[in-house]
Amino acid sequence: MTDLPDLSQTTGEPLTESQICGILAQIDLDILNLLRDGKLAALKYSAPGAGPQTDRAANLQALLNARESYQKLLHNLPLWRTSAADLSHT
Repeated sequence: MTDLPDLSQTTGEPLTESQICGILAQIDLDILNLLRDGKLAALKYSAPGAGPQTDRAANLQALLNARESYQKLLHNLPLWRTSAADLSHT
């Protein structure tokens, strides 16, 4: 599948609280796996066809930045959802 050139052809709904929590849990797992067993070495690596080389420390920083963004998104969700009922027909 080819990459999208822009987001003009995409649609979707805002993420729910449970979806954001799931993303945060996955990011936390990815961070933990980077930190385990000395995997945070500054060795350069790349996946075939995946673009330029990077190092695990750069990936950790990217994960921390993503986690901060999703945490802010979760924090900014409304605390209360209200609804109204039409009781005039009773």
